[in-house]
Amino acid sequence: MSHLFDVYPIYDIEPVKAEGSYLWDQNGTKYLDLYGGHAVISVGHCHPYYVDKLTKQLNAISFYSNSVKISIQEELAEKLGELSGYPDYKLFLCNSGAEANENALKLASFHNGRTKVISFTKSFHGRTAGAVAATDNPSIVAPVNYKEHVTFLPFNDAAAAEEGITDEVCAVIVEGIQGVGGINVCTDEFLQTLRRKCDETGAILILDSVQCGYGRTGKFFSHQFSGITPDIMSMAKGMGNGFPIGGILISPKFKASYGLLGTTFGGNHLACAAGVAVLDIMKEENLIANAAQIGEYLFEGIKAIGGYKELRGRGLMIGIEYDFPVKDLRNKLLFEHKMFTGVAGANTIRLLPSLALGKAEADLFLEALKKEVSVAAV
Repeated sequence: MSHLFDVYPIYDIEPVKAEGSYLWDQNGTKYLDLYGGHAVISVGHCHPYYVDKLTKQLNAISFYSNSVKISIQEELAEKLGELSGYPDYKLFLCNSGAEANENALKLASFHNGRTKVISFTKSFHGRTAGAVAATDNPSIVAPVNYKEHVTFLPFNDAAAAEEGITDEVCAVIVEGIQGVGGINVCTDEFLQTLRRKCDETGAILILDSVQCGYGRTGKFFSHQFSGITPDIMSMAKGMGNGFPIGGILISPKFKASYGLLGTTFGGNHLACAAGVAVLDIMKEENLIANAAQIGEYLFEGIKAIGGYKELRGRGLMIGIEYDFPVKDLRNKLLFEHKMFTGVAGANTIRLLPSLALGKAEADLFLEALKKEVSVAAV
């Protein structure tokens, strides 16, 4: 009998039903989802419009390759450009965040013919060859993953970036807000320095927006708070609300050619239907504004509770760092209060709920957090 390759620590909970910000397990127990499966659930579980859009597409045609015209790709590109504020950028579609970052790095190297990459401490860009080489976690970089071309600079250190980005650098890749690294927010000065140095040296600025994009922070992309424009933005996670889809938005400075980039499954009919549904719902229900408003409400509530070492993030991308390991706190939230949360490292609770999270759900979390933090302080 075959078994799964054991690479994930798994809670003994099996969600079998979902709606909005809630999950139900096989025993009928209801859970509040404040993690969205690693920031994937953007518009809420099983949104009726989303389900209808995918059902109709599945009943029509679910897949064909990029050798034929797929009009829904153009619809997705147009709606994404409009809502994101990048109508003149071109879209290349793939299947995941790692794949998006692979293509971003490859396109940068094609463009300027260089090989050196600048990444930053505590970064996470994916597990595939090029993306994992630019990820600051040696434990997931295999010997076969060539990484000698990557230099890691201190995150949020503008002076180090000033010195480290030279005319030998192919690309600078950075998360506008580091997710796995602990919800660390780029400062305006840091991002503006990266933009200026890339302009001066001809390096390509890649904003990894896989987790901090798609409206999560209260703007479509987190870097928009800093007033800079990247050359390439990578996306995935909330792009399909659970259906695998990724992509890169590409500056007009890049010239396309046949065979430059390619994919079998990227941009398939079902993936694009999911992507279009997400954008339609985000626009119709003002979910970017909701992420900003409910995020601010949560921030103020967490501040009032106190007891933390540092509170970081923007919108509905929140990290609460304590001066103690949060494993027990997370388990109490899950098993006693029936709330899914995440962690970043040993001491940080990570919140990545649906952008449709309501005030009532936020209050439930704040009530539970207040109880458990007060207990921990005793």
